[in-house]
Amino acid sequence: MGAGHDHNHAPSLARAGERHRGRLTAAFAIIAVFFVVEAIAGVVSNSLALLSDAGHMLTDVIGLGMALAAIQLATRFERRDRSVATAHTFGVYRLEILAAFVNALLLFGVAIWVLVEAVRRLFEQPEVLSTTMLVVAVLGLTANLVAFWLLREGAAESINLEGAYLEVLADTIGSVGVILAALGVRYLGWQWLDPVIGAAIGLWILPRTWRLGRKAVHVLLQAAPEHVDLAALTADLESIDDVTDVHDLHVWTLTSEMDAASAHLMTVDGADAHAVLDRAREILHDRFGIDHGTFQVEPESHEGCHDATW
Repeated sequence: MGAGHDHNHAPSLARAGERHRGRLTAAFAIIAVFFVVEAIAGVVSNSLALLSDAGHMLTDVIGLGMALAAIQLATRFERRDRSVATAHTFGVYRLEILAAFVNALLLFGVAIWVLVEAVRRLFEQPEVLSTTMLVVAVLGLTANLVAFWLLREGAAESINLEGAYLEVLADTIGSVGVILAALGVRYLGWQWLDPVIGAAIGLWILPRTWRLGRKAVHVLLQAAPEHVDLAALTADLESIDDVTDVHDLHVWTLTSEMDAASAHLMTVDGADAHAVLDRAREILHDRFGIDHGTFQVEPESHEGCHDATW
């Protein structure tokens, strides 16, 4: 029915993960230890600000754990025997998008709980042990700064690592907020400052969570990447010599930095399919930054192809 071309040089989750696995593992261990410390200290000190920071740190632990699991699975898939058939024809790269989506849901849950609890505590104002709160907040800030540094490089290559990086960044700011609350409670007697800072941390989580979740859903729904103008892409493909029509065009993102496209290119009878395919590939790569393209070239005299369009 036609001819196709498949070309892919985009960095995979497996390759990106191999470069940053050590740093990611170290960040996971640090955050996991200090989550336990903050959770226990939050209960002991009765500090909502510390508990909210611990809750946020828990989502970091889960997010980093899912990132490590996704990298492990992707690496295993990358190293598989290519001659063996598999049901995962696109690999398991989408795992990092699923991990980012689940992480966003967890962050929403934490933020809503903190806001509700903050309102309750503003009316009751329970006593807070400021010394315990302050010491643990300083230790948490140190842990976040180390994890922040470990994840900074990998955040530019993966949406999942980017999500973990942003969470740790927010945790760092959250730790500063907890320190300020502890100082206010200890030296000024402002018990109300603890739930206010806790609520502020919850509000800080929401916009970032919305952006991360929206980005993950955009990919999961296989929407076209935001940087790709579909009308311009269609026009460029139609401008190829001997191409008379372009239909059934699809552009989507598989995972971070891995965009793909497919289309049917109708040509005049007797057209050079090789030349058409080469030019279509060049357009995808040079003008739209897409390295994986699959095209079906079909002559005008062919019938029935439009019936399969969706």
